[in-house]
Amino acid sequence: MSEISARPKQERQPGRLTRIKHYFCDYTFLHLMLVPGLIYFLVFKYLPMGGLVMAFKNYNGGAGGFAAIFEAEWMGLQHFKNFVSSMYFGRVFFNTLILSLYRILFGFTAPVILALMLNDVRNRYFKKAVQTITYMPYFLSWVVVAGLLKMLLSPDGGAINGFLGFFGAEPVYFLAETSLFRGILVISDIWKNVGYSSIIYLAAISGIDQQLYEAATIDGAGKIRQIVNITLPSISEIIVIMLILSIGRIMDDNFEQIFNLYSPAVYEVGDVFETYIYRNGIQEGKFSYTAAVGLFKSGISLTLILFTNWISKKFGSEGLI
Repeated sequence: MSEISARPKQERQPGRLTRIKHYFCDYTFLHLMLVPGLIYFLVFKYLPMGGLVMAFKNYNGGAGGFAAIFEAEWMGLQHFKNFVSSMYFGRVFFNTLILSLYRILFGFTAPVILALMLNDVRNRYFKKAVQTITYMPYFLSWVVVAGLLKMLLSPDGGAINGFLGFFGAEPVYFLAETSLFRGILVISDIWKNVGYSSIIYLAAISGIDQQLYEAATIDGAGKIRQIVNITLPSISEIIVIMLILSIGRIMDDNFEQIFNLYSPAVYEVGDVFETYIYRNGIQEGKFSYTAAVGLFKSGISLTLILFTNWISKKFGSEGLI
């Protein structure tokens, strides 16, 4: 009897609901900080999903408001079939894909390279100056950037054509040349976003143990070997996550940039999903048709991000989900 009484009593573990209650009570203010973000996503991301039914209806505006969408004639997959069989499907799909691949190939690697270069700058004032200069274009709207580009590239008094004319070259209308338009889009996108996009990589690099670099220096490793064997492997998880997110946006081109720079002369190489949806949905009032096009594009993006995440896990990365 004495042995039984001497045994320590096992404390009863609180139930799951009790643990959740304590968790929310202990971190009340942190959870309150989430409320504005949750409201934003609820109002602007999740509630509008109810309007996706429009892609399967024959709704082209008119009286009745939101209720008229549900009262419209059911069309099933007819709008999707019309888009896939249209003469614009190949052009829009290819342009969106090729521009996104250019942005991933050049625009994704540029911030990584910039972060690696800035990390090796030892002069603090020069490093801060470069960071400030490269960050600034990000805060300019594409309307302003497009205006600057049009002035620089104008065939009539533009700075670039003025420089070419100094050597006897004929004026070139860069924004109307199909062979040059995609390059202008990619270069201007890199110029605008490279500095701001490099912040996350600089933050990841700053968290690397400096003793690794000291040991590599003692062993005789140069800067290139340190980058290849220490820096890049240490930030590989961040790079993979950002790559997965970039792949997920492969069908989501920068509408503001293209809309402010393109013209009918370059539709052949510059017309993408976003601009096609704008012209048919906003200008021509084909709301159900463009809703189907937008849903089709979103489906492709979801498939790509899940596939890329699966591939990254196969190669040993943690992935995104």
